[in-house]
Amino acid sequence: MTPYIHGYALVCALGQGKDEVVSALANWQGAGVSALDNARWTLTDGRTSPVGRVEGELPQVPLARHASRNNQLLLAALSQIEDEVQAAIERVGAERVAVVLGTSTSGIGEAEVAVAACEAGQPLPAGFDYVQQELGAPSLFLAQYLNIAGPALTISTACSSSARAFITARRLLLSHQADVVLVGGADSLCGLTLNGFDSLESLSLSRCRPFTAERDGINIGEGAALFVLSREPSALALLGDGESSDAWHISAPHPQGDGAERAIRMALTRANLSPDGVGYVNLHGTATRLNDEMESRAMARVFAGQVPASSTKMLTGHTLGAAGAIEAALSCLLLERQLPLPAQQSPLDPSLDALRLVTGEGPVSTIMSNSFAFGGNNVSLIFGKVNS
Repeated sequence: MTPYIHGYALVCALGQGKDEVVSALANWQGAGVSALDNARWTLTDGRTSPVGRVEGELPQVPLARHASRNNQLLLAALSQIEDEVQAAIERVGAERVAVVLGTSTSGIGEAEVAVAACEAGQPLPAGFDYVQQELGAPSLFLAQYLNIAGPALTISTACSSSARAFITARRLLLSHQADVVLVGGADSLCGLTLNGFDSLESLSLSRCRPFTAERDGINIGEGAALFVLSREPSALALLGDGESSDAWHISAPHPQGDGAERAIRMALTRANLSPDGVGYVNLHGTATRLNDEMESRAMARVFAGQVPASSTKMLTGHTLGAAGAIEAALSCLLLERQLPLPAQQSPLDPSLDALRLVTGEGPVSTIMSNSFAFGGNNVSLIFGKVNS
């Protein structure tokens, strides 16, 4: 069973909505301008790191206890496809629509402000509610906001969370537990993740450089993406998905990328594609030493350096639990608008296994997007244009 995409939306450091993101991608291709050049976060010791912050006004959350920046990002994404969502609800009924989202921070930013107030002997901020930081909050909020009565769940498997949400969505459609699934993810900037990755010596103080010899860590970003999936045919589809868990280490990936390779090959099998049937791979590409090493090894074994690839985290930052959905939306945008592929502007680290980094290729009709998380939680998704 193929899940078809009947609308999608994204909000990230590149912009709010497809047109703003397309313009930002063109600026990258033409002048090398990245959204990571626009904002920096001050760490606890005073150093600063680039962040992929969403600029511009965000909608206010009408449900007071759910009023977090995370849910504002979700609402900003929803506003782009709310007509499609409401049409789906009217067509199949509220009880036949499911919500499956991924996150890793939820509303922790609001909790940080609340904790700081308590430590200073001050009252909790007006409007703070513990539910804002619960991992289930994004799906609970959207389901209540839209009056959806079907299954509503949030997946939190670190950086593969919203990619894994697509797999759960496919299973809900396949088992006929739902006829339409609103799937995606959201994460917002907060001190916990910035200082946490810094404590792991994984945070870069300059713009991240995936797969280059100069790479020294990640940049953190924020954003949200949403998709309307159903069994009814449409022009874009989730052609295949793959998942694995290598459980090698709580934070470090398997050094040879064995689990990553299994997820990639499973996605190819489910999509009924050979490696040369993929036009582009949106790499996980965090720009940490170990992650890029293992991903290049897995890619070399499957694709032998023959398929164009790059990491869009050099443009958005790593949006953590939202990365899978945001990069899926970027992939669909490249397919729908038939855009040039995001070029890697620095050469490949010669010590890495063979990768064919994008230099000017595109457009393509199939895209694989990789998401590899802490604990060896790996997901690969393949999106494609469908002949009408």
